Amino acid sequence: MADETTATHGIQVQIVTPAGDVYNESGIDIAIVNTQGGQIGIMAKHVPILAALTIDELIVKRGDDKESLAVNGGIAEFSNNILTVIADSAETSDTIDVSRAESAKERAEARLAHAQDDNNDEELKRARIALMRAVNRIHVAALKSGR
Repeated sequence: MADETTATHGIQVQIVTPAGDVYNESGIDIAIVNTQGGQIGIMAKHVPILAALTIDELIVKRGDDKESLAVNGGIAEFSNNILTVIADSAETSDTIDVSRAESAKERAEARLAHAQDDNNDEELKRARIALMRAVNRIHVAALKSGR
């Protein structure tokens, strides 16, 4: 259960992946998550929620500071002023290797073209997901660098 400090001074945001903790901060004013049902802004005292996430940016704001994270699917659960995101993978903007993400994008585009030529629906689906993940990482890294 959240203590009085968390309840009056924002929320705690925890993002975990199979590889471990990616983000864990308290005093967040608002977290904006992209769910399969649309975008949701979560602030202190928000009603409890459980939602499936899309491959997209997750934004956390504290005062005038804003941080973007690349979240690649998963679920978000909010209760007692704690937002827990269990993601397939996630990265903070400052840990994204842009050249690696660009290479992943190129590979995904090639896989996509090959799958379309072969009419392979399963490979097409996997290639689209890989492309969405790469583009998401590039987008979040570009926000950090001001592009």
